Amino acid sequence: MLIGIDVGGTNTDAVLMDGAALLAKAKTPTSQDVTSGIVAALEKILSGASLAPINGVMLGTTHFTNALLEQRGLSPTAVVRLCLPATQLLPPLVDWPEDLKNAMGGLTYMASGGHEFDGREISPLDFAELKEIARDIRRKGAEAVAVCGVFSPVNPVHEREAAAFLQGELPKVTFTLSHENGRVGLLERENAAALNACLGKVGERSINAIKEALQSLGLSAPLYLSQNDGTLMDEGFASRFPVFAIASGPTNSMRGAAYLSGLTDCVVVDVGGTTTDVGALVKGFPREASLAVNIAAVRTNFRMPDVVSIALGGGSIVETEPLRVGPESVAFRLQEEALVFGGGTLTATDFAVAGGLAQVGDQALASRLDGSLVRQTLDLIKQRVETVVDQMKLSPEPTPVVLVGGGSLLLGDSLAGASRVLRPDHAEVANAIGAAIAQVGGQVEKVFSLEDVGRDEALASIRAEAMERAVAAGAKRGTVEVVELDEIPLTYLPGNATLIRAKAVGDLGTSQSG
Repeated sequence: MLIGIDVGGTNTDAVLMDGAALLAKAKTPTSQDVTSGIVAALEKILSGASLAPINGVMLGTTHFTNALLEQRGLSPTAVVRLCLPATQLLPPLVDWPEDLKNAMGGLTYMASGGHEFDGREISPLDFAELKEIARDIRRKGAEAVAVCGVFSPVNPVHEREAAAFLQGELPKVTFTLSHENGRVGLLERENAAALNACLGKVGERSINAIKEALQSLGLSAPLYLSQNDGTLMDEGFASRFPVFAIASGPTNSMRGAAYLSGLTDCVVVDVGGTTTDVGALVKGFPREASLAVNIAAVRTNFRMPDVVSIALGGGSIVETEPLRVGPESVAFRLQEEALVFGGGTLTATDFAVAGGLAQVGDQALASRLDGSLVRQTLDLIKQRVETVVDQMKLSPEPTPVVLVGGGSLLLGDSLAGASRVLRPDHAEVANAIGAAIAQVGGQVEKVFSLEDVGRDEALASIRAEAMERAVAAGAKRGTVEVVELDEIPLTYLPGNATLIRAKAVGDLGTSQSG
């Protein structure tokens, strides 16, 4: 049996599943400390149940995203770039917001090292230089270090050697290597590594708090966290790479939508209490963003779902003069402040009830709303969603649309641009189901010079590395397979350079019970 949990801005959802069977589900308001909301949801799904052993608890959480947005609890971090004499024009953290840079320490260093796209050294490592950098890091009190070498996804040896040397000088400091976090593209990959490094203590504290919450309920099952590509990572991997958990909520919803609807290629609309997330499923997994993605106003290039979010949900506050829905929301206070629950705030949910789309709260309280205003408001909500669905489609042809999330009651049964609209059973907890049924994944991206390495050898190498990363993240070795393999010729580089990207997934390797 498996437990899936998803923590959203408004609600925390939990499900108990036995294989494909959903045994229990719960939706509770997200608490300010997050953890107590998780406990409340778990108590609901576990109450009165005669429990078979729990083989795993899968969690999608907003802990790490919130820490960056609120600039709270970040580790003092140093960024060491191995590059000299190259790349001096744009130093590390050059494009970071000043307040976030200050919140995470903002120490930066540039040192000898790094490689060209074909693996040749720019310059050798200078260990005397690294020793001076270590001395300065120690003096300034950094607790985490991100090491980034030019073209390290092609040749990571300098990152590994420099990190090993610095670790010897700074034994109490944690290290992040950029080739393990991001893709080809120096500044974006360096930024991803720096974000991961500064989230280290947040990740450790959050995971420990969640484990304590589980233990308080008598659950000793292994803990897994959702990644932002729709797969899982075990708690050890998550402690090393907390940045991979950012934006895991929308991917959970999309995977859950695929599971509940039986569709593998479609557009998914997840309407929550505060936001609506729209993304595309391709072969059962979220389509990944092809461009750089901003996280807390920091440009990164690690894997992220191609999702468009708008400030629209069941808790969105409606202004009537002029008509406006959101962006403000009552969020987790919906059942206290919405009109249909006896409150005094006009929300999108009130209009859904007045329009006959939903049956929640006291429907008589919504009946006083003007019929013309109700129609205008629901049409506006529908048009905003249709616009985003159109943005996510890759062709003008109608495509299936799956509606999930507790706020999907705002929408009717038809949308412009949709060949059909599906609202599967249990759609309101699709995010938690997506977490519970997720597989474990690993991804690798490298540039190969096919004049030096044959194409077959390059493909075999990157397949093997992707599979090993999946196993390292907690996948059962015999079940791992490569599900995506992309080759992109880099025509602007010599040597028949080709960017190859591989993604492998496998079943969860659980063996413990609780």
